[in-house]
Amino acid sequence: MPKTEHAQGPTPAAVERVLTQLSPREKVGQLNQRLYGWQAVERAPRGGFRLTDRARAEIDRWGGLGALYGLFRADAWSGRSWADGIRPEERAEVAALVQGEVVRAGRHRIGVLLSEEAPHGHQALGGTLLPTNLAVAAGWDPAALTEAAAAVAAELAASGVHLALVSALDLLRDPRWGRAEECFGEDPLLAAELTRAVVTGMQGGPGGARGAGSVAVVLKHLAGQGEAVGGRNGQSAVIGRRDLHELHLPSVRAAVEAGALGFMAAYNDIDGVPCCANRELLTGFLRAECGFDGIVMADGLAVDRLVAMAGSPTAAAVAALEAGVDLSLWDESFALLESAAAQDTRVAELVDAACRRVLTLKHRLGLLPEEATGAEEKAPPAGRERLEPAFRATDRLSRRLARQSLVLLHNPDRLLPLAPRSLTKVVLAGPNAREVTAMLGDYVPPLAERSAVPLEHALRQALPQAEIVCPRGLPSQADLSGADVVILALGGTSHRAYDDGFAANGAVVGPASVATAGEGVDLADVSLPGGQDDLVAAVRARSDCPVVAVVIAGRPHVLTTVTDHADAVLWAGYPGPHGAEAISDALLGGCEPVGLLPFTAPRHPGAVPVRYNDRHTAVGVYRDAPDPVLFPFGFGLRYTSVGFDRLTAEVSGRSVRVEVDVSNPAPTEAEVITPLFGHRTGGTVLPRRRELLAFRRVTVPPRTRVTVAWDLPAERCFAEGATAAQARTELYVMDQRTTIRP
Repeated sequence: MPKTEHAQGPTPAAVERVLTQLSPREKVGQLNQRLYGWQAVERAPRGGFRLTDRARAEIDRWGGLGALYGLFRADAWSGRSWADGIRPEERAEVAALVQGEVVRAGRHRIGVLLSEEAPHGHQALGGTLLPTNLAVAAGWDPAALTEAAAAVAAELAASGVHLALVSALDLLRDPRWGRAEECFGEDPLLAAELTRAVVTGMQGGPGGARGAGSVAVVLKHLAGQGEAVGGRNGQSAVIGRRDLHELHLPSVRAAVEAGALGFMAAYNDIDGVPCCANRELLTGFLRAECGFDGIVMADGLAVDRLVAMAGSPTAAAVAALEAGVDLSLWDESFALLESAAAQDTRVAELVDAACRRVLTLKHRLGLLPEEATGAEEKAPPAGRERLEPAFRATDRLSRRLARQSLVLLHNPDRLLPLAPRSLTKVVLAGPNAREVTAMLGDYVPPLAERSAVPLEHALRQALPQAEIVCPRGLPSQADLSGADVVILALGGTSHRAYDDGFAANGAVVGPASVATAGEGVDLADVSLPGGQDDLVAAVRARSDCPVVAVVIAGRPHVLTTVTDHADAVLWAGYPGPHGAEAISDALLGGCEPVGLLPFTAPRHPGAVPVRYNDRHTAVGVYRDAPDPVLFPFGFGLRYTSVGFDRLTAEVSGRSVRVEVDVSNPAPTEAEVITPLFGHRTGGTVLPRRRELLAFRRVTVPPRTRVTVAWDLPAERCFAEGATAAQARTELYVMDQRTTIRP
C-alpha cells in the first residue's frame, strides 16, 4: 500500500554511505540500548562530570552507541534525587559530554540517540509535569494538549534529548490494571485524537523533529496492553482481529498520520504471539498497511522475555528482529545479533534494514558524521538559556490542563460551589489531604521544593479567614464541632518510595509501601483502598454539616458508598503539580469543573471490566449487581446550565452533516464539551452498542446560542455490510437524539 504523506521516501545518501562503512559489530551496536543512563556518568572529583567505566566499556564494545536511555532520569527506581542527580542547569553539559565521548570513540563519528521518559512531562530533576493522561483525557481538548506537548518537547530539546518515550496507545479496558492512568480513557476516537495531539505538539507537525524545540516521539505501547486478562500488566490480551483494529489500533493510525517517528512494542501477547515477535502487527500492519517508516523500540527487557518462547537468547533476538523491532531496551539478547548475522545472510539483511532505519532517524536529528562533527565542542549554555522559557510555558499549560481535568460527578442539592465568605471552619480529612505526591501519578521525579502544594496548603491559601482543621484519620467530634463543611480527599496514589523494591524494568515488585496504582500495582478489587468507604460513612454519621468528597485517583474506583454519603463528589484524576490549586478553585467557585469522564465508573467491584462500547449491555445480567454502571463514559455535571437542542442530521451522498445548538444563558462565557455518539444497527456484524463518532470543545459567549457542526463520512455513521433498507443509526448529543438512514 502507498505510504502516508509523512513518509521519508528514499533513504538519504548519507545514511547509505555510513551503512556501507559500518562493520557487522558496529551495525549491531546501533540497534542496542543496553545501559541505564543514570549509570553512564558520574561527578568528577574536581567538578563537572565524567563518563563511568561501565559506559566507556559499552561504547568501546560497539565503537559507538545506538541509543542511551534515561541519562537524566531521577526517581525511586534509578535512586537519583536532588542529592546526587543531574540538575536542570547541568543537563546540556552532561548531554554534550556524552555526545562528545561517543562521537570521539567511534570510527564514523555517529552521535547517540538520547531517550527519556516523558509520559506527562520529563522524568528528570526539575522536569515540568503535566496531569496524567487519564486526567488530560477528561478535558477532551486536543488543542490544549498539542500546545502542552510542544512545551514539554522544547524542554527536552533544550536538554539535548532526541527521543521522548510517551504513553498514548493503551486503552483503559480494565480498571484493575495499575497503569490505567497512562491511558487516554476507554474510547478509541478520543484516545486517537489526543495521541495525534501529542505527536503534532512534540514533533512540530508532520515531518518535524528537526527544529530546535522539537523531539522525536516513541509512542507506547503497541498494542492492546490495556486489554490484558484480569488487568494483569504485560499478560495475554485476548482480542479478536476486529476489536484489535476497531479499538486498539486507531491511535496507531492517527499517530502515523501525524508523522510519529517511533513506536514501542508492548510486553503482552495477542492471541499467544508476543507483540515484540508479532510480524503481522509490527511489519504487516504498522509498516505495510499504515506506511510507517520510523523505528520500533522494544519495551524494557521485552526481547529477553522471548527466550521462553524462542528457546535461546539468540533465537529471541532473531524473532524480534524478524518481526520488525529495530532498537532494544536493556536486553542482552539483541547484543547477540552479530553472531546470528554471521551465520545467516537473511539475519544480516534484517540487521542492515533495522540499522538503516536507526541511521535515518539519526540523520533527521543531526547525528550523522557531517552533522555530529564538533558535537563535543558545542557549548551548553544555549540549551540552558532555552530551558527557562520552556519551563514557564509547560508550567502555565499544566495549570490549564489541571483545571480542565476536573469532573463534577454528584451535586444534587447544588452545594458546590462553596461560598468562601460563608466559611468559618472547614474540616479537611482523608488520605490525600496532606500528600502533594498524590496529585502527580507514576513516572515522576522528586519535586523541587515549593514547586507543588498539597490540598491542605491550597485551601489555607484560598481561605485565610477560615479555620482549617486537617486531622489524620477519622475526624473527632471536637474537629467537627462548628464546621461549615467537611472535605474528604480520597482516592489513591502512584507515588514510589525510595525503599520500595523494583524489578529490572522499574515496576514495583512485592508490596508497595505507598502506591495503590501505577506500573506493577494491579488490583483485584477496585474499591477505594485503605478503608476509605468506612471513613466516608463514619464522617457522614458524625457530621451535622455537608460533606464533599474529592477523588484523586489514577484509575476508576467504585464510588457507590461515596455518592451515597457525600453531598457532592468531584473527580480529579492525577491533576499534576497544580492540582491542589485547581481543586480548591473548583470547590470555591474560582473555576467551573466542566470535564467529562473518559471512562465508565463501575458501581460494583465484581462487575469490572464494564465499558460503554461493549457490544452487549451489562445491565440486568448480574443478579447481585443488576445496574453495574455508576457513571457512564462522557458523564459530567457543571455549576451553570447549558442547553442542547435541535439535533439534526442530513445524509448527502457519502457525507453526513450533523448539527446541534448549544445555548449558554449565563452572564459569563462557558466552555462546553460536545460529544456526538452513535448506535449503528442493521449490518452483518453485531455493532458496538454505542460509540463516539466525534466531539468538540467550544466556547459559548454569555447569553448566546452557537451551532456545533460535524461533516462525517457516511461509512463512519452506518454499520458495515448494512443495506439501505437495514441501516439505521441513532445519534445522541447529551439529552438530544435523532435517527438517520442512508
